[in-house]
Amino acid sequence: MPFDPVPALLSQATEQLEAEFTTLPPFAPTVDRGAMETVLAETARRLGDNYPYFHPLYAGQMLKPPHPLARAAYALAMNINPNNHARDGGRASTEMEIEAVREIAAMFGWPEFLGHLTSSGTIANLEALWVAGQTAPGRRIVASEQAHYTHRRISAVLKLDFGEVATDNRGRMDLGALEAELRKGDVGTVVATLGTTAMGAVDPLDQILALRERYGFRVHVDAAYGGYFKLIAGQLEDGARRAYAATASADSLVVDPHKHGLQPYGCGCVLFHDPAVGRFYKHDSPYTYFTSNQLHLGEVSLECSRAGAAAVALWATQQLLPLRPDGEFARGLGQGRAAALDLDRRLRNDEATSGGSRGLAAGGPELDIVVWKMAGETVEESSRLAQEIFVAAAALNLHLALVQLPEPWFQRGRPIEKEADSQLVTCLRSVLMKPEHEAWLESIWERLAAASASVVGGEER
Repeated sequence: MPFDPVPALLSQATEQLEAEFTTLPPFAPTVDRGAMETVLAETARRLGDNYPYFHPLYAGQMLKPPHPLARAAYALAMNINPNNHARDGGRASTEMEIEAVREIAAMFGWPEFLGHLTSSGTIANLEALWVAGQTAPGRRIVASEQAHYTHRRISAVLKLDFGEVATDNRGRMDLGALEAELRKGDVGTVVATLGTTAMGAVDPLDQILALRERYGFRVHVDAAYGGYFKLIAGQLEDGARRAYAATASADSLVVDPHKHGLQPYGCGCVLFHDPAVGRFYKHDSPYTYFTSNQLHLGEVSLECSRAGAAAVALWATQQLLPLRPDGEFARGLGQGRAAALDLDRRLRNDEATSGGSRGLAAGGPELDIVVWKMAGETVEESSRLAQEIFVAAAALNLHLALVQLPEPWFQRGRPIEKEADSQLVTCLRSVLMKPEHEAWLESIWERLAAASASVVGGEER
């Protein structure tokens, strides 16, 4: 593992924190240091049974290591263990959350809003769809076929009807299919995804908003994965660039700082463009909200107890790495995208020069996720090759992921026949979300080539 500056930084900061409470009489908890050392040693051993998520050769799922400062700030806050439900549970961390969320809202061009952190993107989306149900009771929620599966589940929990909208062959919501749903007259909310979890597809938010003018529905943006790419939207394709430019006009938006925001799990964020939706959260508590005349975050959240440490870690990270298009944080996003474009280019060159021994790339990455299908004679063979290469790459310490997508998406120049060609093929998938992936792409490619050769080399093509 790389050098970890956290222990030394945390020790120094802990001393400073303890100095803030020197007016209190001395107190120390009773602990058995020896027993703790034994348990922690066993804990460390057990934690070794994990993929190396922190390393650039882990290029599989959406797992990005938190920034060392975020880890240190989170651990420091745990000396207090604040609860950001009410201000008397976390005075400092409440202010830090408000400031950090304000900076996230500003990134999307929202000077006025209502928002807060959540324990996950799922809860953030639940709150957004709950408010959507309150504003348009009895009306349907619709999202693309490639939207996160939790939207269907959340709608079921909220007892709201849910419908799926077909996508194009790059995983983006099909506008013709959406308009067909809108003509039915019962759609209350359209969920637009900026960065699908399968392949990082970006729905055409600008065109969805244009349809809102004609059909009158609410637009919720699920940018849990791709939200931070707003900072480098100028580096994206035209369609994605226009979508990110339109975020200022959405009704609600979710982004997960624990994905690209360099935060520990769990840290989601939900934003509402109209602060007046706070009326739906109004509730009474016999003991909670009397220590301050200022807003308690629990008064605008469905969750009660929430980790104040998450707010402290996010605030500290944004102090070090402000959310600016010209800042170090944005450059890190650009490096991950550059790695994805590099891998996509290599796959396409390989397809052109050697018949695709390493696979057939899907449409070019809109963000930093690359998906490719192995060149088999049948769907079953392609799927088997992907699964075998997944295992062979892991043996070389290159960790990829698998995803199932419609097979016609990989058939160049052939129109998609929705009913006849709905078979799914298992593909290889790489999420290149670490800044270090750019420098490590050559090593990643060498291991992928070796893994592919070990599986494909001896087979008749």
